[in-house]
Amino acid sequence: MAREPLKIGLAGLGAVGLDVARRIEAGIPGLILAAVAVRDVEKAKRNLPAIGSRIPVMAAENLAQSCDLVVECLPPTLFRAVASSVIERGKLFMPLSVGQLLENWDLVERAKQTAARILVPTGALIGLDAVRAAAEGTIHSVTMVTRKPPNGLDGAPYLVERGISLKGLKEPLKVFDGSARDGARGFPANVNVAAALSLAGIGPDRTRLEIWADPALDRNTHRIEVDADTVKFSMAIANVPSENPRTGRNVALSTVAALRGLVSALKVGT
Repeated sequence: MAREPLKIGLAGLGAVGLDVARRIEAGIPGLILAAVAVRDVEKAKRNLPAIGSRIPVMAAENLAQSCDLVVECLPPTLFRAVASSVIERGKLFMPLSVGQLLENWDLVERAKQTAARILVPTGALIGLDAVRAAAEGTIHSVTMVTRKPPNGLDGAPYLVERGISLKGLKEPLKVFDGSARDGARGFPANVNVAAALSLAGIGPDRTRLEIWADPALDRNTHRIEVDADTVKFSMAIANVPSENPRTGRNVALSTVAALRGLVSALKVGT
């Protein structure tokens, strides 16, 4: 017997959300774009004409009323309201502002009580399956080095609070060296990948993170080193930035792949 399509709600239609919306609308068996939450309805209609007619527009906090799964593609400051609304209704929640989970960990505990599930896509990273597998044993250390063009880090709270300017940068500059938790807090729109890595492995306090601003780069790059009792490996990825220089184009595709995996008869990967 055929299953009912999974009704997807998109909270935000920025560079990532719009790409996800278009791909679902193009046709993915088992998925339907059921509703969106946007600030600029007219702009959303220009980008996706079905919005406002066949696809309802509603407040982000109301998406879970009519959707099975809500994808969060919002600025970090709006994270908690939409996350809480989904979790309280016991629905599926897919956050892209993964670093905000670390700041709102009570929502994870609440999800256990309401039977909600929080599904974190791999995003702009590589090899989270390998990290998760290693975590079933003992991981000794995880280190991530992120390098981005300066405009991909510009405006981060960590830099603003310390008066660090990246304008006119001529050579690579290490702007952060610390835990994934502190990195996600100081760069909430830039290193959600570090939060996802930490959740797959040994946690945000033991996962080490370096962030570099590199004017010679035109891609967001991440290199990960993992040392565990069963395996030792390194991974590297260079993402083409989306229209939002803080986010790689692969984030939208990773989100779609995660959604497809929920409804496909065959799912490959952990």
